[in-house]
Amino acid sequence: MDPDELLKNAKALSKQMSEYQGILPPHPPVSKQCSEAAWEELLDECDEQFNQMQQLQNDIAVTEADSSGNQLSETENRINTLTAELKQWEESEPRLLSVNPEVLLSVGKEELSQLNAQLEMVLSCSRAKRDKLREILKSERKWLEEKEEVLKAVTEQVKALQEEHERLSETSVLLDMKKKLKKMKDFQDNLLSTLSDLLEEHFPLPQEGGNDSKRKKKFLPEPRAELISLHDILELLMNKTVETPHEPYVVMDESFWPPYIEMLLRYGIASRHPDDSVKIRLEAFY
Repeated sequence: MDPDELLKNAKALSKQMSEYQGILPPHPPVSKQCSEAAWEELLDECDEQFNQMQQLQNDIAVTEADSSGNQLSETENRINTLTAELKQWEESEPRLLSVNPEVLLSVGKEELSQLNAQLEMVLSCSRAKRDKLREILKSERKWLEEKEEVLKAVTEQVKALQEEHERLSETSVLLDMKKKLKKMKDFQDNLLSTLSDLLEEHFPLPQEGGNDSKRKKKFLPEPRAELISLHDILELLMNKTVETPHEPYVVMDESFWPPYIEMLLRYGIASRHPDDSVKIRLEAFY
């Protein structure tokens, strides 16, 4: 027999036996479910296949020991053989080791039993997962109910506050505004009165005679019109700024005492018109 053919047959048989090894369990159940004749037939087939495989292995060992050809050529032959074997196995269908119906029925029952055990395990895991999901769903529903109760309470409180706000009449709002306006007006009047008293005390209008020295009288110009106080000048400037902010300048005349104007300009309280020196305005220091 050709060594390549022996090698090919041995590998095919080895592969076939490895495939059937997964089908036949280590402790086959056929002894309990099959007749003695079927069991004996199965054992005979196994012994026959085993003897055949052992004979092929012995032939391969003898052939390899006697072979003295080129190593490269032997390797190429093995590659070609394995390639042909692979193609053959891809085109062929697997063949059962035994064709006895009782053996096949016993093996099928064993496979179904294993499959049933696996499915029972999957079912148990699925039930456990389902129970866990039910617990999560129960806790989530409880949390949702609590949040809905909180939302309901807050909504009722907001609605009550809106109704209470709507019950407030416009009259009460107007009265409150009038009180605030009166308070602000009183504060303004008090502030203006204090400012007037301060200006009248520290910045009086120039007067003839009195305790002034002769030297001061000599350099003071003779007033040609009735002078207005510093308080009146500031009041004119403020009113002009508020009433006509686009034209806040006040035209000075002979009633404006020059020292007062010079003081306001020097301390940055007022400023002159850039094109007309007789006009001044209140500086935007606020």
